[in-house]
Formats: sequence, structure tokens, C-alpha cells
Amino acid sequence: MQTILTFHGSRDRFISLNVFVAFMVNIPVNILNSNVKINAKIHDKLFEKIVNIKEGFSGNSPPSVFIGSKLKYPKVNVGILAPPEITEDSWIYDSQNYWARNNYGIKDILEFRTSLINSRFSTRVTNFNERLISIAQEIAMAAKPVDLEVSLKKKVSFDLELSRFNLPMGPRALLDNVKITSNPKVEKKVEKVIYDTDLKAVDALNYLYSNSYDEQTLSKLLSIGLLGVKKNRKLVSTRWSITAVDDSLGKDMLKNIKEDETIDSFQLFYGNHLGNYYFIMLFPNVFSYELFEMYLPGSSWNPSNEIAASTDHEDFFGRTNYASNTVGGYYAARLGILEYLSKIKKQASILVIRLETPEYWAALGVWVVRAASRKTMEARPVIFEDKDKMLEFARLSIKKRFNYDINSLYAKSVLLNNILKQKTLKDF
Repeated sequence: MQTILTFHGSRDRFISLNVFVAFMVNIPVNILNSNVKINAKIHDKLFEKIVNIKEGFSGNSPPSVFIGSKLKYPKVNVGILAPPEITEDSWIYDSQNYWARNNYGIKDILEFRTSLINSRFSTRVTNFNERLISIAQEIAMAAKPVDLEVSLKKKVSFDLELSRFNLPMGPRALLDNVKITSNPKVEKKVEKVIYDTDLKAVDALNYLYSNSYDEQTLSKLLSIGLLGVKKNRKLVSTRWSITAVDDSLGKDMLKNIKEDETIDSFQLFYGNHLGNYYFIMLFPNVFSYELFEMYLPGSSWNPSNEIAASTDHEDFFGRTNYASNTVGGYYAARLGILEYLSKIKKQASILVIRLETPEYWAALGVWVVRAASRKTMEARPVIFEDKDKMLEFARLSIKKRFNYDINSLYAKSVLLNNILKQKTLKDF
């Protein structure tokens, strides 16, 4: 029997270095294998250098900053991430879309992330007069890696933090001082929105996105307080900035999508990224969206022996509150699908079933959901004459592949129930 889960508070995982190493050694070979391999010798060299760091180091940030959410608001931790030495192509250590396009595996990504030191300091979300904030902002707006000299208050702590929301975080230390030793390059369009202090944050996000800046860049600029009307600017935890970007971009696309004609067939898209399998069904009805997330035993957030599940939905008029059951994954998965609908200039009702399998043995952040959604929508859809045939095809496929009958899920679906009585576009 499945259980509907609601996640409360932080579900981040901390693993000590020794436990992490033992964990990695015991991972099945078939899971560790990835299509693209990084140079393990380089990673080992960096990790050895981290062990020997006592007071500081010189490195080059990808560029990357991280705003933590564990302190009592309005205080936050601000982290500047960099490898312990000047490293060729350090940008790859913080490039989630590049990882997705090139099919990097979980082990590869963890090696990238454990090669970065998170040098942190605490501040208030509106304390923009602090020198370290100014430096962190200068790093965040840079288009290429930034050379740094970093001084630390204490030795490096070797923890691996895994999160449903954020990228994995590796070694960390308390920051004493940091100095930029190169000339950061800031692109003109980024400068435009940063220095326009009358431009709303949502408009800045849409402008940059329309000019081919990815959501990771947008989230970074938003979290470090570089976007929006001047009086409203503040530091935002990276976790919440990610969801804010996914939601804002999605809502902007929906303004136009809801004015488009509906698709003219029943379409099923199937895809997978890092053990996250998606069945995305499009119905020729006005926009609505429902997500079911199924966590199979042994996957990153389900150590039990039973399948767990969560769900959220919205109708044509949207949500009035946060998707508290499926949290950030709700908005990340929706974005990939809306990008597709925006491209074909059609609208549809959307039923999404995500199956998180044991292949996804370490949580890497919500970007995985976004990447999986996009990869799924890039596949050729299976076309059906009616909804019943599409639903049955999905049911049989999931039963055969994952040994789970989703009829109980269909029975609980708000979207499927509404489709039976949904008005046509002409009625609105």
C-alpha cells in the first residue's frame, strides 16, 4: 500500500568523509559506470591538497556562491566555492546543465562537488555594506572562473551534504578574508539588469532567460541580491531562489500558453535521467498540471521496503499556495514541459508520473528533476486515439518495468477527474 508523503523542514543528509568513502567503495559497479569519465587523478590531487590546508589557499571559483538556509532568519550563511588551487576548467565543477547534456554520472558529479571548498561567513540578508558581500556579488556576476586568495579562520571540515534541493556540498570552512586576484568579466546583459534598480526581479529573470541565460545563473544572481527594485533586494537562500526562478519563468510562459489552441491528440512522453524515470501524458484540454512522485525502495529518499508517493496539482487558474508535497520538483518538472508547449505554441492538460529508482542512489538537487523533464520532452511521443488507451499503455509499461500498478494513482488523480467535466477553451 502506498503512502502519501508530505515533507516538512530540511531533509538534507550529512555524511562524514570516512562514511562517504566507505559508501562509495560499496556502490555496485553498474551504478558507478557513467558515459563520461572525469580524470580521477585530478580529483584525488585536489582532495589531498584540501586535507593539508590550514590557513588558506589560492583557487579559482567556477564562479559559484551558495546562500544557506539553516540559520535563524534574517541571518544566513554565504559561501564562496572554489577548488584549493588554480584549476583548468574549474567551471565544470558547478555546471549542472553541462552535466545533463553530456550524461555525467552520479559519481562524477560527487567528485566535482567534493573538489570545491565552501568558504562561509554569516551575515544578515540586507547587510549589503559588508565587504565580503560585495566580493561574493562580484564573483556571482562573473561569466568565467574568478581567481581568489582565501584566508580561513578554522581548518576545513570534511562533510558531504546531500539535498533534494541544492547541489551536493563538500568540504567547508569558516571564511576570514578573500581577495579577487583576477579581473572578473561581466556580460553586458547581466550588467543591464544588475544596475537597473527600478527593474522588478521577475522582469529581470524573464529578460535574461529570453537571452539564453540558464536558470542556474538566474538563481545565483537572485540569491546574492543582485536583482529587483533596489529597496526590495536582499539575500535569498539558494534553495528558495531555485524554486522562485522555476516558478517565475513557468508563470510567464503560461500567460501565452493559455491563449494557444490545445494539442489535437493524446501524447505520452517517456524519459530518464540518473535513475529518475518520467511518464508525461498530454491531453487535448485546456492547461492543468498534476505531478505524482513515486519513490521506490532503495532510492535516495526512501530507505524503506515500500513505495512512497507524493502529489500536487493546479488547474487552469493556477495555484494559490506552495506545492508543499512535491516541493521544488513540482516547479522544476513543470518548467521543462512548459518550454516544450511554448515551443510548439499549444496548451494541454499534463499528467506527470515520476519514478525515483535505486539507480538514483545519492540526491544531487532539484536540477536533476528539471533535466529529466527536459530530456523526456525531447523524446518522440507515442500518439494515441483516446485517453483510455494512453492511460492503459502507461499502466502496463510501469507494471512491467517497475512492478507497480498505478490504477490507485489514477483513482486519486484530480486532473483525470476534472478532464471528464472540464470546459473547453471557448468557455473561458
